[in-house]
Amino acid sequence: MGKMRVLLPAEEVDIKAQKYEPELTKAPQMTGWMLKLFVKLVEAPVIGSLIIEYMKKQNNFNEMLRRTVIPETPMFRPEFPPQETESDVVILDEDLKSEDRVALALSCLPHYDPASTCTNDLNVFRYWKIRDYAYAYRSRLATPSMVAERIISVLDDFSHQKPPTPLLISFDEEDLRNQAAASTQRFEQGNPLSILDGIFMAIKDDIDCYPHPSKGATSWLHEVRQVKKDATCVSRLRRCGVIFVGKANMHELGMGTTGNNSNYGTTRNPHALDRYTGGSSSGPAAIVASGICPAALGTDGGGSIRIPSSLCGVVGLKSTFGRTDMKGAICGSGTVEIIGPLASNVEDVLLVYAAICGSSPADKISMKPSVPCLPNFLLDESSKALGSLRLGKYTEWFNDVFSTDISDKCEEALSLLEKTHGCKTVDIVIPEFDHMRMAHVVSIGSEAACGLSPDYEAGYGVKLTLDSRINFALFQSFSASDYVAAQCLRRRMMYYHMEAFKEVDIIVTPTTGMTAPLIPVAALKLGETNMKVTANLMRFIVDPNLLGLPAISVPVGYDKQGLPIGLQLIGRPWAEASILRLAAAIEELCANPKKPQSYFDVLKGT
Repeated sequence: MGKMRVLLPAEEVDIKAQKYEPELTKAPQMTGWMLKLFVKLVEAPVIGSLIIEYMKKQNNFNEMLRRTVIPETPMFRPEFPPQETESDVVILDEDLKSEDRVALALSCLPHYDPASTCTNDLNVFRYWKIRDYAYAYRSRLATPSMVAERIISVLDDFSHQKPPTPLLISFDEEDLRNQAAASTQRFEQGNPLSILDGIFMAIKDDIDCYPHPSKGATSWLHEVRQVKKDATCVSRLRRCGVIFVGKANMHELGMGTTGNNSNYGTTRNPHALDRYTGGSSSGPAAIVASGICPAALGTDGGGSIRIPSSLCGVVGLKSTFGRTDMKGAICGSGTVEIIGPLASNVEDVLLVYAAICGSSPADKISMKPSVPCLPNFLLDESSKALGSLRLGKYTEWFNDVFSTDISDKCEEALSLLEKTHGCKTVDIVIPEFDHMRMAHVVSIGSEAACGLSPDYEAGYGVKLTLDSRINFALFQSFSASDYVAAQCLRRRMMYYHMEAFKEVDIIVTPTTGMTAPLIPVAALKLGETNMKVTANLMRFIVDPNLLGLPAISVPVGYDKQGLPIGLQLIGRPWAEASILRLAAAIEELCANPKKPQSYFDVLKGT
């Protein structure tokens, strides 16, 4: 019998004395026929189990989950201590209609000056904001129908590219034209529904948007799961007049970080077409970064909004677990995933978030969420609130990146915040990252395997992409005791983070440990598995998913190859207003966007 490892109770651990342990992921990188052969072996009786157990042993799964005594009781979903209401905010009453919440959010923003959107400098690039679209519609400079025709033309061009690089999995020209015509008519009658009326958005393919099917980027899920109505978040946006262009491409079932999809084609990064967008919300990020839509909805269970936002140079928000209603999402019953917005700027993320936020009735009872708030940028106190923020930086973790370009750019942003607003950076320590990563893999994997189990048993598993089949072979190997052990680790990690938040208001990290990776040519047909790339992309994003904390990725510059870099802000539970306020300040200090290689001006048509 092996010797058991016994952990001290978290409250007895000397946190400051803990050493950072860099992540060491041991797994083969495979594409093409080698990947195909490996899947056959992994799914074979007896030998498959031996291979999975060997991989788990190499990465210390059993050591942490089965041969370790964890003194904490399990936490089966995020549980937060009571939180104080943020200062200098506008409260969003969840009982308000979504269009009224958007109007309230609009009142928090600085005055809009149409002249500021014009520049004679051809070297200066900026994305069109939601308020730019609204101004163009109200001034009769454009109509939603005109923009719809330009979007249809762009998407038609994409459909003829080789190799295929689809942004959308489901697209209906007639439905798009009908939505745009209805919005155009509302503007002609002087009766738009909200500032979001006529705003085009893409919806990730794991969120229901009627009448489109929800395939989760599989080839078969729509056959066993019918869409009869919009997801709650989509219906809230529809009441505001949003026009839905269709269902955006993604990594199959959200089980990957690159966006590779051999079912429909792999979405390319608009900044470098030979590189990945990041995943799993690859289509939403690429559609926003390329200018086709000012905003999109994604899901985030393991960085799936923040990773592609960072790699594509846009803003992505993961709200507190339970802040938005997950009804109508394929992953709606899990404990790590949320629906959230992606946009080219913080202002637009704020407007979309205001429309979709609102806990489900069950979460209101069980989680007792703090009232949702937004930063009020019109108050003088808003700048004072920035200066009072204490930013937590775990230096060894912060600097654990593939290229120092990333940590240097993120450090520059923090220096600008201190110089301009007086934000103080405080050194912190968060122990046991290996435990947190393990707990997240087991949690999201077990929940995904449970949700898919009936379809897997019915024979649909063989229709998954090769990398998904490897993932699910691993996920199905987790036992009930593994899952419970992971939830004990979840409570332990929550304690460490709440201790950190006694010293700081926001934890700051790079969003990803690397910029957009190259797409191997051999991976386009059959996919690939590359856990080292996954580890680099996920290095900083697990905490908010496992613990349910709010987080946002905001662009801060580019590496030497011209690839975008994102800075991540992790907030206290329910503290979306604080991270939005800080993200807006960072955007103002660091905003110098480069025009992507693949960009389309659908508002002006130039």
